[in-house]
Amino acid sequence: MTEEEDKRGPAEEHGQDKQDPEEGVQPRGKWANNMEFILSMAGEIIGLGNVWRFPYLCYKNGGGVFLIPYCVFLFCCGIPVFFLETALGQYTSEGGVTAWRKICPMFEGVGIASQVIVIYLNIYYIVVLAWAIFYLINAFKSPLPWSTCENWWNTDSCFSRAGQFANPDLFNRGSNWSFLYNNSHYTYDSDINLSTSPVLVNTPQEEFWSNSTLLIFNSPEEEFWTYRVLRKSDEMFLGKVHWDLALCLLFAWVICYFCIWKGIKTTGKVVYFTATFPYLMLFILFIRGVTLPGAGEGLKYYLQPNFSKLAEPDVWRDAGTQVFFSYAVCQGVLTALGSYNKYNNNCYRDCLLLCCLNSATSIFAGFAVFSVIGFMAHDLNIPISEVTASGPGLAFIVYPKALSLLPGSSFWAVLFFLMVLFLGLDSQFVCIESLATAITDLFPSRLRRPGARELLVLVIAVICFLLGLMFVTEGGMHLFQLVDTFGPSGTSLLIIACAETIVVSWIYGADRFYDNIEDMIGYRPTPVLKYCWMFVTPLICVITMLYNLSKENPISLNGELPGPAVSAIASLLIAIPLMCIPAFIFVSLYRDPNNMISPSKDLRQVSPGKPILTLCNMAIFEGQRQPSTNKDERNMKMMMEERSHV
Repeated sequence: MTEEEDKRGPAEEHGQDKQDPEEGVQPRGKWANNMEFILSMAGEIIGLGNVWRFPYLCYKNGGGVFLIPYCVFLFCCGIPVFFLETALGQYTSEGGVTAWRKICPMFEGVGIASQVIVIYLNIYYIVVLAWAIFYLINAFKSPLPWSTCENWWNTDSCFSRAGQFANPDLFNRGSNWSFLYNNSHYTYDSDINLSTSPVLVNTPQEEFWSNSTLLIFNSPEEEFWTYRVLRKSDEMFLGKVHWDLALCLLFAWVICYFCIWKGIKTTGKVVYFTATFPYLMLFILFIRGVTLPGAGEGLKYYLQPNFSKLAEPDVWRDAGTQVFFSYAVCQGVLTALGSYNKYNNNCYRDCLLLCCLNSATSIFAGFAVFSVIGFMAHDLNIPISEVTASGPGLAFIVYPKALSLLPGSSFWAVLFFLMVLFLGLDSQFVCIESLATAITDLFPSRLRRPGARELLVLVIAVICFLLGLMFVTEGGMHLFQLVDTFGPSGTSLLIIACAETIVVSWIYGADRFYDNIEDMIGYRPTPVLKYCWMFVTPLICVITMLYNLSKENPISLNGELPGPAVSAIASLLIAIPLMCIPAFIFVSLYRDPNNMISPSKDLRQVSPGKPILTLCNMAIFEGQRQPSTNKDERNMKMMMEERSHV
């Protein structure tokens, strides 16, 4: 223990349960060491969005220029809210709901709203892991089933374009390309599912070029994704459950359950592997990618600056959206993970480190992705713009296609889908941990007993699995897109972020919170964060939200206005978390109208008489000394005695 920590030693008592333990009730756990906390946080914030969303946004919005609006949102919104939620959890030692109840009972609904977002994520996000498991199983086959058109799910319009790098013999003079004539020509009268994007194919044979024939086919990767994995219906009804995907979903839930069933005792150990293994996979794919022909063009396409993009508001909106989603703010997860820290942990240093790690991972992932995409474009002699994609299209169509062009394609496919699986896995089970922590802290006397934790996590897993079966039906992809768009929607996250910063800075008091942080870590963070909480972050969130609402219909899916039933579901998905905020204001008014904004008395306040908010050295709100309990007096006396000895 350092001298600084020794001086603040009695504060450790504050980090434990505030209530006297009942018989049979276990004490609230703590991370065994700081590394478990950092890896758990890294596992949550570093996920699939770093690999399949950031590189595409960077290419789409001006290459390296995109880093300018990205950093503006990062420093003005991402880092301030990220640190606020983490420090709040560490200070209160409470989960995502009771932490807000402790500092301002009137806004307990902010924590409830965050947990509703987490429930959405727990139900539908794990479906991506089911897809990854399905691809991983098929990656052990040779040839890769998504690389050929000779499977039962392929249509007559399927065409597998051979790559020169993996099939050099086909490109020798006099090679036999007669297999091309076995494919049917595309016509507008053909019975083809237009839900998949057609692929433009220029055949290499001289007679095809001389006749200027332009054929349009579906790639085998698209047909594998559409007709084998999703098997989706064009109708909006769900249809039957696909049993193979359901088994993959069940397997994903079994893995998640045993990763966290014992609480942070198991979570803290599992993240040593799940949070570091994807980096090894990403590094291997990066080394392989940059050594391929055409990789340089792909990297140039990824980072080539286009300064004219800075004048487009959509670029700034994309940057803000990426920051909010990739940093997992407004979901209560950061508060839950921070609540297991020891009271004197330097969460300020940890948050800055994690933010740098997250953004650096996003940029590095872009090099790994676009080096391979550049190779794919070079090998197939097509523009890079034809092979770029975002989201599931990148992970399950474009990148698998690129890997299938490599010698030893099964090996590279296994590595890639292992990386996808572990990137999503730790994000998923940390979200489950957040929900379990919030529920446990709401009912500690019942849920901190032996065996109660395991049962709670099992109930969460079973309910979410049964609800998740909707996403592995014939119409499941339509529902997945609907929930993904409107569940953790940008509007909801922006409103929650505004509420969080306003509550902490203007109601609880930014200066009082700074005093709490100084008591924990031994010094005050940069004052820039205080002014971000008070002015900058809420202002940027409001401007971004108003722009989103003015730019497009708030209830639209992929730019199209859906039917009345879909609009009703979308409106409900957005409204449910947001309604919790005003609803719990009335609940607080009913419970105790005289203490709606008074923080809990068991929160440690070193200087309760100081102003809770100052601006330009002027007191905006004066502090109010609360009557201390016997336990508070005992803690203060111990602290003063300890410091006198030092």
